[in-house]
Amino acid sequence: MLEKLVNMFIVLFVVVDPIGVTPMFGALTSGSSLVHRRRMAIKGTALAALILLLFAFIGDWLLKALGITIPAFKIAGGVLLFLIAIDMVFARQSGGRSATTREEAEARYKEDISVFPLAFPLIAGPGALATILLMVSEARGQPLVFAGMLTVLLLVLAVTLACLLLAARLMKLLGETGANVVGRLLGVILAALAVQFVIDGVRAGLLR
Repeated sequence: MLEKLVNMFIVLFVVVDPIGVTPMFGALTSGSSLVHRRRMAIKGTALAALILLLFAFIGDWLLKALGITIPAFKIAGGVLLFLIAIDMVFARQSGGRSATTREEAEARYKEDISVFPLAFPLIAGPGALATILLMVSEARGQPLVFAGMLTVLLLVLAVTLACLLLAARLMKLLGETGANVVGRLLGVILAALAVQFVIDGVRAGLLR
């Protein structure tokens, strides 16, 4: 079980990508007061937590209601995560785990960025939502694993909040190049995990 929880943490951490979100948050709140940046960070993370927790609790019902089998969703989720991993490796922005260029431009004219684009899609983006659904399918019928998944989710969000609150210091320490290097390394790990999801989905589908 410990190994499964560690894998969940790695996947969620890579998909949410607190280090990658930090420079975008810094750019969107540039010129704002410290109090405003802190309020946006806390409110945005809290809203993202509500979105992800909602998906965690209704995910199993949603898959059943749509008639989607676990193997099919593992394959689809694995493909989506692999595409996100490619974007991370090449340091590209996409709607899978971040706001697009047009979305960022729109957000710069808004004073409150906590809902859009911070909570969604920067933190609780399509990749993170798909990952939660994948983890729910993995934890089906295992209450302890499900509780562990929720703990891992809250831990990743806590790390994300800490990164946002320390955005200025982190950017001075890492810089844009440093953040991209970390993102590329995490992207390689996510690519391998995504391929494993696809393999598990194909194997489970053939055994049905």
